[in-house]
Amino acid sequence: MIKSTYKNKSRTRNRRRLLHQGSSAQSNLFVKQLSTAIKRLSPSWQACIPVACMIVLAWGCAAVAQTPAPAGPTTADLKVALDTLWVAIAAFLVFFMNAGFCMLETGFCRQKNAVNVLAKNLIVFALATVAFWAIGFGLMFGNGNDFIGLNGFFLQGADNSPATGDAYKGVFSALNWAGVPLAAKFLFQLVFAGTAATIVSGAVAERIKFIDFLIFSLLLVGIAYAITGHWIWGGGWLYKKGFFDFAGSTVVHSVGGWAALMGAALLGPRIGKYQDGQIVALPGHNMSIATLGCLILWLGWFGFNPGSVMAADPNAITHIALTTNMAGAVGGIAATITAWLYLGKPDLSMIINGILAGLVAVTASCAFITIPSSIIIGLIAGVLVVFAVTFFDKIGIDDPVGATSVHLVCGVWGTLAVGLFAVGTGNPAFPWYTDGLGPAKGLFAGGGLGQFGVQLLGVLTVGGITVLLSTIFWLALKATLGIRVSREEEIEGLDIGEHGMEAYNGFVKEAGATGFTEAGIHSSGVSRSGDIPNIL
Repeated sequence: MIKSTYKNKSRTRNRRRLLHQGSSAQSNLFVKQLSTAIKRLSPSWQACIPVACMIVLAWGCAAVAQTPAPAGPTTADLKVALDTLWVAIAAFLVFFMNAGFCMLETGFCRQKNAVNVLAKNLIVFALATVAFWAIGFGLMFGNGNDFIGLNGFFLQGADNSPATGDAYKGVFSALNWAGVPLAAKFLFQLVFAGTAATIVSGAVAERIKFIDFLIFSLLLVGIAYAITGHWIWGGGWLYKKGFFDFAGSTVVHSVGGWAALMGAALLGPRIGKYQDGQIVALPGHNMSIATLGCLILWLGWFGFNPGSVMAADPNAITHIALTTNMAGAVGGIAATITAWLYLGKPDLSMIINGILAGLVAVTASCAFITIPSSIIIGLIAGVLVVFAVTFFDKIGIDDPVGATSVHLVCGVWGTLAVGLFAVGTGNPAFPWYTDGLGPAKGLFAGGGLGQFGVQLLGVLTVGGITVLLSTIFWLALKATLGIRVSREEEIEGLDIGEHGMEAYNGFVKEAGATGFTEAGIHSSGVSRSGDIPNIL
């Protein structure tokens, strides 16, 4: 019995051993066959095998470790993000306009002053940044009274942006309509403030002391610009009267133009500008970069005007871009034809200033008018700027780049145009233009003279206070530091006198005050022959 049991167990172990050996043999055979098959593959296919294994393993791990996904952003969150992105891009475009001003003003001035013009345009935005952050933004948009803001200096104070309307709780209530973070609001308004200061640079070019321009820029951005801006964009008394300036024909351009006018008047004309009762042109040295500057400014205006919506509203942005572009284009055409007929030649400087004139003029009304109206506004601006340049020359205001003609004259015209062409609220083609967010109907839309009267009041009051403050600033600087360089420095050029360097070292230099060659220059440094009539 015991032997029988032992034999059965032994037989079972042998059977298992045989089965295992057979299985091992089959496994070895399969491995050999698989190895042979792999070796027959090309190297590229062989390299794919470990990658495929890793993918399969990763899928397995992902399936095991999968957890519920967190909740995504809400529609409101996405809107804030999109609006903020648009406002930032628009601010970057407006900032790039500083390059345009650099090129334009440098090209319109003589080569011996190129470094000075470039230095002013570069440093002015740095100064504007500090001044607007420290005091200007608070004076302009901080909660206060109808005339001045009293909160928000250094960007301090309560703020729960991007909350809007009644949900906003903070010290910048005038901007509670913009559903973007406070930093985006400040950045966009900062580039506008810097533009106002840059306007002054061209009008006082080629004879102002560098230090005086820096100080004046701080005072303009920190005080004068901020105060008048509060009246209109900061919820002040003009806003409550119903005055509207969508993107700054008055707030930015006219204010800069008034300040530039007073600076040019108090400085006096450049040496050689007026001789024997005649106006003598002092041509710019590089019209190529002046033209480039114009194109950069034109591009920047697509941030300046459409960006003022402060939201990524496709209908509003595209409409404003079209009215802006149309006014600039027609302004350039009108200035070309006017200069051709009035001055005898299609002057390039007039073409440039005509484009800018149309852009400045439409800035106040671009969101409130039809495209045909923008054509009319640009057309009138293009004609105005040609006559304005010659008018200021005749009354002794020497403006090397035409800043007062472009920004002041056409800024005033554009502000008044709101009261003539605004279509009024409730128009289905203007869904962004609702009660409280736009002017009443203009005269030519059947609204009478009511809105035009409010616009005229704004032009006069903003002009009056800007002239007063600018005059005080300029006279104070004149009495303390003196605002004009010496005669010797002016004749030699501000690049050497103020900065000790040249923009075009090694190039042929201008011989005298007028910039003509030595054949036309006498020992006094004033040209008496070969002068070109003024056809700016």
